[in-house]
Amino acid sequence: MDSLDLEEMTNRIMQELQQRLGTASQSKGTTRSDIKDEFQPQEQLPSAVAESNESFTPLRHNRRNNIPQPRSAEMLEELQAATPARIGVWRAGTRPLTREMLLFRCDHAGAVDTVYGEVSDKLIEKFQLFQVETLYENTENYLKRPDMGRLLTEESINRLRAGCQKRAQVQIVVSDGLSANAIEHNLSDVYPALMDSLNAYGLKAGTPIFIKGGRVAVMDHIGEILEPDVLVMLIGERPGLVSSSSMSAYMCYRPRKGMVESARTVLSNIHQGGTPPVEGGAHIGTIVSKMLEQKTSGVKLVI
Repeated sequence: MDSLDLEEMTNRIMQELQQRLGTASQSKGTTRSDIKDEFQPQEQLPSAVAESNESFTPLRHNRRNNIPQPRSAEMLEELQAATPARIGVWRAGTRPLTREMLLFRCDHAGAVDTVYGEVSDKLIEKFQLFQVETLYENTENYLKRPDMGRLLTEESINRLRAGCQKRAQVQIVVSDGLSANAIEHNLSDVYPALMDSLNAYGLKAGTPIFIKGGRVAVMDHIGEILEPDVLVMLIGERPGLVSSSSMSAYMCYRPRKGMVESARTVLSNIHQGGTPPVEGGAHIGTIVSKMLEQKTSGVKLVI
């Protein structure tokens, strides 16, 4: 099923609201030009927009200035270009514009949905990822008990020992984390670029692993079991209103239980609106090579 652009979905809702308000105003013999102006759609909807039962993927809407006669339009444009934050959205009396509130609700819904989403079996099979899981049990428990996402189940421990390479130079681990959407959107670009980068540095990767319900510190548990020189964990970041598909890469030299957070190196904000996924994958390979050269990671690593 094709996805609907957020702009198209919002325009469609605004058009319907305008029609209903127009009908109500005519029946009462009154005019509501102030509301009508707010509800006026910016462009004609394409005929390809489907009925309301069709799914859509929230996207950042095109930035635009809603402030009437701003003191400095040029400065406002510079501010909007410098940050993805909601600037220049304006208001109707004491409340937000209906259009902006709808866009806000869509972005918020996208962030919530990705927390409860799942990485598809098709993607896991595409990269032949060895599947295991943590003690998380379910999403609600995962959110309430972060500690349970840091430890593997007994069955997963046994499967890792039996089916994965031990003492690899580089161990790649993928986990949904707080955003399955991040893995779905970025892994197909990050993973091949990372493997190409490792090959360029003459480095060998072990059995790639996918962990369901993983937290960052689960890399320490895996380090105890498989004893790689460097472990790279690609994990979905906590979603926000700007992006629900941002991935982070946590890297650690010889991770073991009890590692402090300052011993980890992280490359965050990997998505189309941040660090480009292909560029991020290549850069991870460079960082890994530095770790192996210097035999350290985190704040002690010189890049």
